[in-house]
Amino acid sequence: MDKIPLAVIGGSGLYNMAGLSHIEEKHISTPFGPPSDPVVVGELGGQRVAFLARHGKGHRYTPTEVNYRANIYSLKLLGVERIVSVSACGSLREDYAPGHIVIPDQIYDNTNRRERSFFGNGLVVHVGVADPFCPDLSAQLYEAVKATGAAAHKGGAFITIEGPRFSTKAESQTYRSWGMSLVGMTASPEAFLAREAEMCYACMAHVTDYDVWHVSEAPVTVEMVIRILTQNTTIAQQAIGGLAATLKPERSCACGSALKDALITDRARIPQDAKERLKLLAGKYIA
Repeated sequence: MDKIPLAVIGGSGLYNMAGLSHIEEKHISTPFGPPSDPVVVGELGGQRVAFLARHGKGHRYTPTEVNYRANIYSLKLLGVERIVSVSACGSLREDYAPGHIVIPDQIYDNTNRRERSFFGNGLVVHVGVADPFCPDLSAQLYEAVKATGAAAHKGGAFITIEGPRFSTKAESQTYRSWGMSLVGMTASPEAFLAREAEMCYACMAHVTDYDVWHVSEAPVTVEMVIRILTQNTTIAQQAIGGLAATLKPERSCACGSALKDALITDRARIPQDAKERLKLLAGKYIA
């Protein structure tokens, strides 16, 4: 399988990737169902790059309805090694202002209706996610965003809520009291599935609003989110192009061996159907 060094998962407002050349559309089936859309593969910055619209073109799927497992699996099937997620978010901090871009380093999963793992049904895995975003890819992404001249921040905890509704004021204030920096609807379980697939994952979080906690700002609306994302689309595309052009050829992080010590099931007791279903992800450990 040929490697694709980088994939982009586009969130609200980013449904295609400008600058891609030699484009192919890949229609992929997975053991977990179909991905949100065909995966578009092309060239950008001298690298092969894949693009997937998280919510489907035209924004057809709610955050809960997105088939995260199929999306990550389809990118793994294409040989992708690193994923950059482009996500809209609300800020829970005064200094992370609307229009700014944040590269978070932590996640708090507050969702409750999503499939969070590829594993189970005969093969049990406990993957380590103390640092859920790849530090190496996040550092490279931060430099690429800074190079565009955009206001960029490195670090912060990203709480993922179920959605699709926005937060109440009580919820927003609670998240702030917990020390959260950002609130969004799609980082979980995407980051955790990428780790199970031994792929690097980093998030380019676009701050669109102050959620509903900020007493001197208007509460978040769809119009507000789309307006900021539209303004930031060019920045996102420039940053991804810059990242692709400067991406280190070899990974120096531990993401590529995340499952090495994570499988707990006795190899002799793994059902054959589980072995077949999960061969792409764990085959080198259960052969």
